[in-house]
Amino acid sequence: MTQHTPPTASAEPATSNGLGRTAVMGAVFLMATSAIGPGFITQTANYTISLGAAFACAIAISVVVDIAVQMNVWRVIGVSGMRAHELGNQVLPGVGYLLAALVFIGGVVFNIGNIAGAGLGVNAMLGVDARIGGAVSAGLAILIFLSRRAGVALDRIVVLLGLLMIVATLVIAISSSPPVGDALVSVVAPEEFDFVATTTIIGGTVGGYITYAGAHRLLDSGLTGPEHVAAVSRSSVVSILVTGLMRVLLFLAILGVVAGGAALSQDAVGGPAGAAFSAAAGEAGLRVFGVILWSAALTSVIGAAYTSVSFLTTSATPERTRSLVTVAFIAVCAVIYVVIEQAPTQLLIFAGTFNGLILPIGFGLLLWVAWRRRDLLHGYRYPAWLLVVGALAWLLSLYLGYNALLLLGDL
Repeated sequence: MTQHTPPTASAEPATSNGLGRTAVMGAVFLMATSAIGPGFITQTANYTISLGAAFACAIAISVVVDIAVQMNVWRVIGVSGMRAHELGNQVLPGVGYLLAALVFIGGVVFNIGNIAGAGLGVNAMLGVDARIGGAVSAGLAILIFLSRRAGVALDRIVVLLGLLMIVATLVIAISSSPPVGDALVSVVAPEEFDFVATTTIIGGTVGGYITYAGAHRLLDSGLTGPEHVAAVSRSSVVSILVTGLMRVLLFLAILGVVAGGAALSQDAVGGPAGAAFSAAAGEAGLRVFGVILWSAALTSVIGAAYTSVSFLTTSATPERTRSLVTVAFIAVCAVIYVVIEQAPTQLLIFAGTFNGLILPIGFGLLLWVAWRRRDLLHGYRYPAWLLVVGALAWLLSLYLGYNALLLLGDL
């Protein structure tokens, strides 16, 4: 069995109060901010424009399903002390490598898109050329991983930028005066229900590398084993609630503008989301949107790079080695972006189909460990109710995987 070795970046045990809290918050916000990327913002804007207040129902359902997925993922990985691909190879040799390959391929393509999103954020924020903004943002991400205490730096940066996004979006949501009452009614009684929108945002929140970002970060903190199951479970729920809070605030900010009758152009700086922020608060709104988009994109660059590399390494890999591989990962993605000058739309669509395949494969493996491989969980008795909830969420992931296969055929 692979044993977990705490990273050298965390010079003290993760159980010490200050560092332990930092590590847990870092894991929570790494998962949350990995989910809150440029695609997250675009999806939320488009569905709010097309569905209006009725989109609230899809958001509520997605949060419930996302919690079911993350509670299981974090608990199995946290209790076992092993990464998802390591567990996969224990269940069926070779499956872990397949999962790692899918995550890595999707991570590379999406990170090019994340760097492009960072460039657009800098453009909206400061008017700087998007290509330069993307390259500089990638450079900032690289500096984090070159830091002597890379793990601590990563944790603090994602928490800081995550809170910045939430506060900035809250300000715009208040400015746009959304019909909160209509949104609350629509949670339980929407005028229309869009199943595709619901499953799409579920896949965008817990699909691909995002599924494992927080859980793998928690492993590196040393907070593993059955004795830490309560903290692991609590952290998994909080990570989704943070993501859900950002989705709700962004939805309300745009809903207020849509309900006011403003026409949001797809050709505006930052697309319809940028147009909504401009309509809500003028030029200042556009700058605030730039800050949010840049923060979302930069944290997603960090999350995609960190998690993708975590699938290329094991618990025994030295922290410095992992950091250097992560630096190379970001640098390659940045060079590709600068050369092609834009996010590769077709590749992003293609990588999105990988997200749909990763969730049922990886999640299914972890549920199997919870159900049949108590030896990998150090004798921990897995709660039957959580396994049942996870199985229901897995059935939904099969639907996402089926749609992904259909899209692969079209491509």
